[in-house]
Amino acid sequence: MAASLRRCIFGPQLYRLHTYGETQGHEYQPNILERQGNNVVRIITFCWSFSYYSSPVLLAYLYRRNYFTYEGLTGIGKLIGFALPALALAMCMRGFGRYTNSEYCSFLAILEDAKEKNSNELKNKLQYYDFEFSHWPPDFKWSDVNSDSSKVKPSVGSFTSSKINRPVEYTSLLSRLADLPLQFLSYMVVHTVGRMIIYPGHTPVFNTLVWPALIEGRAKLFEKNGAVRSKLIARDGNEIDVVVVDRRNKVESSRNNKLVICCEGNAGFYEVGCLVSPLQARYSVLGWNHPGFGGSTGKPYPENEANAIDVVIQFAIHHLGFELKDIVLFAWSIGGFTASLAAEEYPDIGAVILDATFDDLLPLGITKMPEFMGGLVERSIRTYMNLNVVEHLCNYPGPIRLIRRSRDEVITTSVIPDIATNRANDLLEILLKHRYPNLMNEEAVKALKQYLSQMSVYSTFEVDDATCQHVLQSYVLKNSSKFPILIGEEDLEFVTSAQLVIFLAGKYMIDFDATHCTPLPPMLFMMPWSVEDDTFNAGLD
Repeated sequence: MAASLRRCIFGPQLYRLHTYGETQGHEYQPNILERQGNNVVRIITFCWSFSYYSSPVLLAYLYRRNYFTYEGLTGIGKLIGFALPALALAMCMRGFGRYTNSEYCSFLAILEDAKEKNSNELKNKLQYYDFEFSHWPPDFKWSDVNSDSSKVKPSVGSFTSSKINRPVEYTSLLSRLADLPLQFLSYMVVHTVGRMIIYPGHTPVFNTLVWPALIEGRAKLFEKNGAVRSKLIARDGNEIDVVVVDRRNKVESSRNNKLVICCEGNAGFYEVGCLVSPLQARYSVLGWNHPGFGGSTGKPYPENEANAIDVVIQFAIHHLGFELKDIVLFAWSIGGFTASLAAEEYPDIGAVILDATFDDLLPLGITKMPEFMGGLVERSIRTYMNLNVVEHLCNYPGPIRLIRRSRDEVITTSVIPDIATNRANDLLEILLKHRYPNLMNEEAVKALKQYLSQMSVYSTFEVDDATCQHVLQSYVLKNSSKFPILIGEEDLEFVTSAQLVIFLAGKYMIDFDATHCTPLPPMLFMMPWSVEDDTFNAGLD
């Protein structure tokens, strides 16, 4: 009895019991002892998290109110002395309530057996329970890839902080010492409020607020779409919460054989995020949560993000059995950074689709902050949060689709949202300059900017799609389809470089008349265009 009671005290919280098919699942119903114990634990945990993340302001407040005196510290000690016994009592009360609940005991027995025996059959039974993810047994580790496997190996050591960030290079010891105050300040900014501004979804307070919606979202995925949840262990030890809807053996369709890996935004979760668009478009999908989001652990620093997407792709290849050419990366907003990293590291991936994504975090960060903080913002971002999407995306040789929100209010650099200052424009311009350098002359760039400011100029430049397509395909057949494609003015007879650039812009980017957070309709989830065969798969079958 003592061992069972102890397991109940320290066991995971159970949220819901899933069922598949016509029968609907139901929320787990704790008895009054477990419910009241949970309430006390939740309140104390929330207060601790809030105190931790507001500690700079809280410490300043306590100092001004003279709490760092003997009397003040005594008062704080009394508060802690009350909270800790209350927490222990609440946990014991909760544990006894679980011990008397047959539904919880049945779940706990399956969980303990699954951890001890590591059986796939028992792990499959766990899919019927939605519970605290930290207790979920691991399903795949980055080191699980067989060394003699003919498939793609992990990108060993390639995802490093020095490859992503740009630390300051000093010419002398004196310059290093002189820069110490700014270096310390930038470190403190990024590792406190900066990280929370860039990735608000990883904070415990935010997770607590959206938790009911996440439980409801998982219920829909599991009970209506037959999703399977897994825990992946990344190279840095972080646990990555992953969900997969595999449709390969269910309905006959070419889309089922494509796996769309979804990379969410800075406050997005797979339970309620961009995953729904490819899911409704009838693709197989894989959703994962950033480090610190939902059931994933860690902090969303660039190197942790890189390790997370690395193990996700390895899981898709070695555990699920998809080939790289059948994997599509789909990212929304800041998720474009993670997708661009993966595309650079795995150039054989089938395609990349970026929705409401910027080119580089720095221009957005500078315009959103006071002008006098420009130097600090640049140092902080470049050194610790260098989310430069286009730098990595240009190293990917495959098909790319950009989706721009015409009323986007988040990734514009103007105070009032303006389509001309949407950073997706800069992403497209830099990408075209990299892929078609000889086309992007002064006249063509000017025409591109005009086109991106008002899409109606497409007809003004008398762009003929069939002619442009023929010119490009002819050049590729005679030369090479590898980027950069060096077609230039001397290769053009029936079209100008400006017309060809606008044609390419129309193929690489589509407009969605919506704000930043509007869900993407499934008919706009399009596979990217290809020069060789003019592939342009749009909408539903």
